[in-house]
This record gives sequence, C-alpha cells and structure tokens, in this order.
Amino acid sequence: MTIDEGTRLGRYEIRSKIGAGGMGEVYLAQDTKLDRQVALKILPPEFDSDAVRMRRFVLEAKSASALNHPNIITIYEIDQADSAHFIATEFIDGETLRQRINGAPIKLLEVLDLAAQIASALSAAHAAGIMHRDIKPENIMLRRDGIVKVVDFGLAKLNEKADTGTVDTEAATKGLVQTEPGVMVGTVAYMSPEQVRGLTLDARTDIFSIGVVLYEMVAGRRPFEGATFGDMIVSILERKPAALATYRRGIPETLEWIVSKALRKDREERYQTAKDMATDLRRLKQRIEIDAEREPSTHSGMGGGMASADNGGRAAATTVRAPAQISDLSLTETPVRKRRSHQAIDSLAILPLVNASGDPNAEYLSDGITESIINSLSQILKLRVMARSTVFRYKGREVDPQTVGRELGVRAILTGRALQLGDSIVIGTELVDASDGSQLWGEQYRRKFSDIFALQEEISREISEKLRVKLTGAQKKHLTKRYTENTEAYQFYLKGRYYENKWFNEAALRKAIECFQEAIERDPTYALAYAGLADCYVHLSTFNVTPSKEGFAKARAAVLKALEIDDALAEAHTSLARIKSSFDWDWPTAEEEFKRAIELNPNYATAHHLYGRHLMIMGRFDEATVEIGRASELDPLSLIINADLSAPLFFRRQYDGAIERLRKTLEMDSNFALAHARLAVAYEYKGMYEEAIAECKRMIELSGNSADNPSNLAALAILYAESGRGDRARDILNRLKERSQRENVSPTEIAEIHAALGEIDQAFEWLEMAYQVRSTDLRFLKVSQSWDSLRSDPRFADLLRRVGLGE
Repeated sequence: MTIDEGTRLGRYEIRSKIGAGGMGEVYLAQDTKLDRQVALKILPPEFDSDAVRMRRFVLEAKSASALNHPNIITIYEIDQADSAHFIATEFIDGETLRQRINGAPIKLLEVLDLAAQIASALSAAHAAGIMHRDIKPENIMLRRDGIVKVVDFGLAKLNEKADTGTVDTEAATKGLVQTEPGVMVGTVAYMSPEQVRGLTLDARTDIFSIGVVLYEMVAGRRPFEGATFGDMIVSILERKPAALATYRRGIPETLEWIVSKALRKDREERYQTAKDMATDLRRLKQRIEIDAEREPSTHSGMGGGMASADNGGRAAATTVRAPAQISDLSLTETPVRKRRSHQAIDSLAILPLVNASGDPNAEYLSDGITESIINSLSQILKLRVMARSTVFRYKGREVDPQTVGRELGVRAILTGRALQLGDSIVIGTELVDASDGSQLWGEQYRRKFSDIFALQEEISREISEKLRVKLTGAQKKHLTKRYTENTEAYQFYLKGRYYENKWFNEAALRKAIECFQEAIERDPTYALAYAGLADCYVHLSTFNVTPSKEGFAKARAAVLKALEIDDALAEAHTSLARIKSSFDWDWPTAEEEFKRAIELNPNYATAHHLYGRHLMIMGRFDEATVEIGRASELDPLSLIINADLSAPLFFRRQYDGAIERLRKTLEMDSNFALAHARLAVAYEYKGMYEEAIAECKRMIELSGNSADNPSNLAALAILYAESGRGDRARDILNRLKERSQRENVSPTEIAEIHAALGEIDQAFEWLEMAYQVRSTDLRFLKVSQSWDSLRSDPRFADLLRRVGLGE
C-alpha cells in the first residue's frame, strides 16, 4: 500500500516519513485516540509470506514490549491495518548514535555515560531472557536530554533464517553504508565471533557488540574492518584491534581495559554480564569527575577535553588524566607492573570479616571488629578508607580482591575471618595489593577476648606500616585510643551498632537502644555508646515514630554526655549537628558542628553527607553537591548517599537529572525503597502521575512498613490530590486526622495534603501545629516544592522567619 501524509492505519495518522532500512520504513504518526506522537515501523510486505519468521517476530516483539527500562524504547503495540503490519513505539526526539559519531568527536565523559546507559539497557533485557543481537549505532537513539534509547529489540531475530545453523549473510549486509569505495560496513561489523560463525548465542554476544560501539565512539572508527564481507569476518575472528590511544590521546588505561575485556574473542573471557560492564563504566566516569574536581585544569584531550556537568548542567572542559594518574583504577586483568614498593598506598577497603563460626548471633562481633578497624584507620589523613556502608555491600559474597579494588578505586584490600572460641578470639587477615593481586601482609591471631582492644590496635598498626603510611604523633595516638576498657560494654556496643545499622527498621532501632544502654550501664564513661544512643533517638524522631520533642530531648542528653566525656569525637559532633538542624533550627551552630566533625575526621563520610543535606536545606545547592559528592567518594556504594546526589538537582527543579541519578541508584539495588519514594516525587512534579503512584506503591511494598503507615498514606494522598483524585486524597486525609488524635502523625504531612488540594487556610493551620511540635519535616520549608502554592502568602514568610530560614 502507498503511505503518504494523512494516511490512516487504524487509529494512527501518518505525519511524515522519518527513516528506512532493511527492516522497513519508519513514520512519525499521531495516535488519534491517546493524542500523542508515535513512531510507526511498517514491515516489508514480503514478511507476510513467511509465516515462521512472522510468528517468531511477534513472539519476540511481545517479549520486548514487556521490558520496562528508561534506556529501552517503549513498544506500544503490534498490529495490522490495510494489509500492513506495523509496530507502534514511543517517538524519540533526538538523533541516532550514528549521527552523533559522524559529528564532532564525543568527549570522554559523554562516551562513558552513553556506553553505561546502553549496557544498563542490555542488562535489563538479558535479565528478562531477551537478547538484542543487533547492537549498532543505528539502533541506539539519543534524546535531546542525553537519555539513551536502545531500539529494535527482537528485529535481529527476525532477520535470521529459521533454524539454519548458519549466518544469514543477507541479513548481515542489508542496509549497508558506503563510506569509501569498496569498503563495506554494516551489521556484520558489530557481530561477535560466535555470531559470525553461526554458533548458539547467549547474552555475551551483545556485550561484544557494546564493546565495538564503545570503541567506535572513542576512536571514530570500528575495531574490525575489511574490504569485503569475508575480510570483515576474518578481522572479527582473528585480529586484535589497535589500542584506542592509537587514534586519540589521553585515553585512560582503565578504558582500554574495559574495551579489551568486552572484545575478547572467547566469550568466557569477556564480561559475563552487561551489568558488570555498566558498573565499570560508571566507576571510571565517577573517578574522572572526582579527579577533575580536585585538580581542575584547562589541559584538554579527547577532541577538546572531557565533558563534565557544571552546576548549570552545561558541558565544561576538564582535565584528561594520563594513565599513570589514575593507576589506582587498575583492573583485574591489567598487565602486572613492577611493584612500587617505595611508594605509600593511599587508599584501602577493609572488607567485612567473615563470621567463621556460622552462628548468626555472632555476626555482630565480626561486623563490629571490621567497623572498629575502619574507624581507626579513617583518622589517617593521607589514607582514603572506604566507609562501612560501602564495604558491607560485599558481605556474604565470595570476592576477588583485585575486582573489589577496581570497583572501588582503591589500591589495597584487607580480607579476613573472625571466630570466637569460648573466651578466645581467632582472627586471620590478609592485605592484598589490588593492582597486581600480590599479598602485602598476612597474619593470624589468637587472643583472649579480654585482649580484643590490643588486638585491634595491633592490626591497625600493622596495616598502616605495610601501606607505608607515615603517621603523625596524633595519628599514632589515635590508633591506640580506647573508648572503653570494659569488654562486656564493648560487646554490647558492637551489638548496638549492628542493630542501629538497620536504621530504617523501628524494631532494630529499639533493640539498638537496649544494647547501648547495656553498654553504658557497664561503663558510664563510654562516649561512643552515648553517641550511638543519640543517633537511634534521632532516627526514631526523624521517621515520625517518636514525637520530636520526646525523641530529641533524649538524643540531646545522650550526645551532650558523649561530648562531656570526649570532645574530640567526630560521631558525637555530627549527632549534635543533626539535633541543632532538625529540631533546634539553630542553623549556624549546626554548621559549626558539622565542620568540627569533618575537621576531627575528614574521612567520616556520614559527616560530609549530612552536612551536604544541611547545605541543601539552606538552599546552597552548589556547596551541597560538593559535600555529598565527597561523601560518595568515601562511601561509593552507600545507597542513601547515592540517592541524595539527586536531591540538589530535584530542589533546583532539574527533574530529569534527578530521575537519572535515582535510576542509577536503583541499578545498584532495585529494592531500595527510598529511591522509589524520591522517584515518585520527581515524577509527580513532572506531571507523570501514573508513574509517580506506581513508584509510591513500590516504595510502600519495599519499605517494610505497613501500607497503613501514616507517612506512606500521606505520600499517596498527596499524589491523588495532585492528579485530580481529590475524593481519594480526602478519604486518606480524614483517616490521618482521626489517627493523629491517638498516635504520632506528622502535622507537616497533613499540611502537605491540604496544600496539594488547594486548601491554603487548612494547610497553614496544620503548619502552625507542626511548628508547635517542632516537626522535623519543617526543615525543608525553604526549598521544598510542596509549599510553592503558599509562598506568596505573608503567613508563609512569617513561618520561614520563625523557623530561622527567612528574614
């Protein structure tokens, strides 16, 4: 049939032709039923006569349409109208990666970001049992906002002849692009060795293709080329690509390694999952960004310098680090170099000691000893020590020290095992150079449990010596500092921290309080136990479990006691800063306390993180980004810190950037409830209410709290109000008001529901109640979008002034 502007295919009205290829023609069309633009791919007529291919195509396309990932094109439907078979997909306003490659050279940070998004899309598809098998720049779309969309899932399978066991050479050469006379390029150039040989394929064939695309983005040419189809296949099967540095200067060794690993001829030697490749790409990007912030320069490379996002979202030139400058990113299979034994190793990850007893009731001991060593060594200014929440992501996993070193960007890894035998404890440790896998030091200790403090001091001292770190007198003193001499108190303290680290769980927090109190009963001068107690009370109040006045009063008493005992305790100054910020609204003192904590321990990730939140609340978004970024550097696998990297973007109303950041957090752990909650709010303010409600319900499902939890209900009510479902919002609102008479319900959240319903006077009534009980949620008054409809009202300016956030 003839397709012209105005042609109707079912409910779709053709607007214009936007592309063509071996798989058919693509048109921009208007969905007249849902009033949206779509892309229609109309399949060639000859497909009608091949029932096997058509059936396989439909099955594959149905599977692809079930994929739900931000980097995969959304398939709306497969249908037929007037003898034309077509696929309706979302319309992508942008360009293909081919067009982008054919333009100006792509800067390194953009390359890493694009490749990571592609790998992330393939990871999601592979998890659903779907291979793409035709990854190439033509099948990768770039939206104008930088979001990648992988297209044509399932169409590679359509191009195969059914069950022949050989390569379809016709498919490989369809849609060829002539760049020079006699030089053929096309789909075959992106095939894996097993694909061109006609072998059974698995997900690793897509990983090879990603490697080819990544190589081409950097070098401006493909790694495998040939004058004929046969020459191309020989190149793929037998030839090793030239190093990327051959074509562009300033290429990090790590990037060379990533590309080389993706392009291994033997798929057993390749990345085994696209997720692993995406993780490596993001780690490299993050390291380059951090290094650029530390040492800004106008030196450029990679075709005009790497691109990094400044606070306004524009591209800014930053330094391309030479390979030697990022040697701490050495990867598992980087060629072994001569070890530089005379140089200090400046970064370390202490992995959780394995609980060798197998008794889950002894987990607190192995975890606690690990945390104590981390806290001790983090005081050394010249040593970057990964924070607890990052290293504990490896707990319970069999890990390779070199792999961990690569993932975390550290030079040394400490592993070990702990076993308690009666009144004795046995600890075995090994310190490994992550750059080449060699052992720097290993030791096994057996001590009476009463000697646990001396043992921890000995391990910390041995590590610092083997790393060749020069210690100041104060640092040496800190390595031997004991916060208690009572081993029973210490055991209860370790148990308290064990439970407190489950801090989204009310029952665990109350158990932690009991343990800290037991520790204090045995040693009333145990400052760390008082600091832990304060943290638990702050958590309970912040989560609206305990009324603010009650919880913060207990927290204040505990933290002031801790500081009375030890004024040099960074943890206690951080806790006091939280009280000053969340409850006292004494913003200047809060800032002083955060700075004091960082001064006492510059490697304390929690202090940087919470200080970043404080700066964000004050509307100082640039400074907040720096502090949270520093926390992320120290604690790169912390889910809460990674999620909070989105917050300055969100409060700047840069919702797409915030959503992208949150999606990256969910790639680390798709079950992280807080990230789903943040996504819900970002979607809300973009007007994407169905997506927001879905994320909110996912948050409730994962949070571990009852669906009847007041904060969960309030979040849903706000979304219902914003999306025009006022009746449902008011139903929840009335229930929350009734419950507030007998339990702790945040008046701020009730005020938010009224504001979302446009009930301004009622919103101010509940805000006043929130002020009277000093609701912790009020600290976001200055920046939160929840109150935009109230800001022009003089009552709001007055409230801001009373909270200390306005003039």
